[in-house]
Amino acid sequence: MSRRRSAAAVFFDLDGTLLDTAPDLAFALNAVRAERGLAPLPYEHIRQRVSDGSYGLIEAGFGLGPADPGCETLRVRLLEIYAANIARETRLFPGMDEVLHYLERHLVPWGIVTNKPGALTTPLVTAMGLHTRSCCVVSGDSLAVRKPHPQPLLHAAGLAGVDAATALYVGDAPRDVQAARAAGMAVLIVAFGYFGRDADPAGWEADAVIETPAQILEWVS
Repeated sequence: MSRRRSAAAVFFDLDGTLLDTAPDLAFALNAVRAERGLAPLPYEHIRQRVSDGSYGLIEAGFGLGPADPGCETLRVRLLEIYAANIARETRLFPGMDEVLHYLERHLVPWGIVTNKPGALTTPLVTAMGLHTRSCCVVSGDSLAVRKPHPQPLLHAAGLAGVDAATALYVGDAPRDVQAARAAGMAVLIVAFGYFGRDADPAGWEADAVIETPAQILEWVS
């Protein structure tokens, strides 16, 4: 754990950090299963795989990996259903809107850096009314690389007009810590994220693991 710094900007991962998108992704996955005559999976089983992306969800739902026949067809169908229901039940995590309003009132720029592709990120952020509030949105295909590569975070810092070393990243996965460390940013992991029961976020070497969004403000001047 490094010494606490006052952040000049705050960047957020999207799924499992800023937004609770699991209900809509679970809906889409179970809809694909239903089309194939399969019973729905329990929500909690799906929730812990959301941060693994569409391939992780297909593995959770069908036991297939990217190299397995039929995986890509299922994944495309999953994304079709999800795109049509992208803000059905998705919400900011409780307390997160208050954090964003605090940052906005105190003129601390905040943005989004996610591995979610832009074709899904843009309509979701727009539907949630965040597109007019965030200083930047860097999606998984905005650049040639994505997290855990540091470039998306460095790019976000450039768009926000701050030195990356003065910024804070908030995420819910080991790749978020790896990207932030390589970019020179402080990094927090949210305990309300989507990692599974066996995960040990305390061992990911973030600056802190936080239980509530309000704790982010302890890192903002």
